[in-house]
Amino acid sequence: MKILVTGANGYIGTGVVKQLLELKQDVIATDFSVNEIDKKAQCVEANIFELENPYSYFSEPDVVLHLAWRNGFVHNSETHLGDLNNHFVFLDKMIKSGVKKVVVLGTMHEVGFFEGRITENTPCNPQSLYGISKNALRNSIELSCKLNDVLFQWIRGFYIVGNSEKGASIFSKITAASKENKKEFPFTTGINQYDFIDYELFCNQIANVCVNNDVLGIINCCSGKPESLASRVERFIIENGYDIKLKYGAFPDRPYDSLASWGDNSKILRILEENDSDN
Repeated sequence: MKILVTGANGYIGTGVVKQLLELKQDVIATDFSVNEIDKKAQCVEANIFELENPYSYFSEPDVVLHLAWRNGFVHNSETHLGDLNNHFVFLDKMIKSGVKKVVVLGTMHEVGFFEGRITENTPCNPQSLYGISKNALRNSIELSCKLNDVLFQWIRGFYIVGNSEKGASIFSKITAASKENKKEFPFTTGINQYDFIDYELFCNQIANVCVNNDVLGIINCCSGKPESLASRVERFIIENGYDIKLKYGAFPDRPYDSLASWGDNSKILRILEENDSDN
């Protein structure tokens, strides 16, 4: 299967490309820069928003995995809404040109303030520009796929732990602080419980979604269980041998984060089981 991966040079993209290659897929990896992408993939430097016919430009892929998104860790950046139409136009061109399946990386922030287990049917009420934009893209691309008889998978990502020298998560910031020999890290209360998933497992789940055409729609890529932020960060510090302590209460908890939410992982477990039985 020929799979086009956008945003392939990014925090998640580099790991997903490696996993797709391990699954023996034909990968076309594109981004503004391709310097960190596994060279076993076909690497193409491009601004996907400027391409008149991206389907032909990327040699008519079977699947497009759309990871491209900027400022994902800055939840109220104006770029989310500013870029939204560009993302839609690019994917809509692919859909109308002949691609067989569209897979897009979404976020649990589409759901907004919610307590409990998040399923594919949980109502969405996003509380940030990031969540609002991803939710709007999901609705519009799902409709375009339906109208053009194209398979649609929406990967809903949760909280990723690992590859911390890249990205801008709390784990990346702690890694950077430790490398600067800081002994204390300003922190929230840490009481909120989230669904944490290790980086390699997350990338593997995304890759497995791409090669499975039986399970469609919204697919939570997650661990399926909640853990407090404090517990996971303290464990992360120990796992990496960092000599740094958390300064609890230095920052307020974000008002749009629920006290406890986690993903229903039944669909991704089904995908992994089906793919394993096919191999």
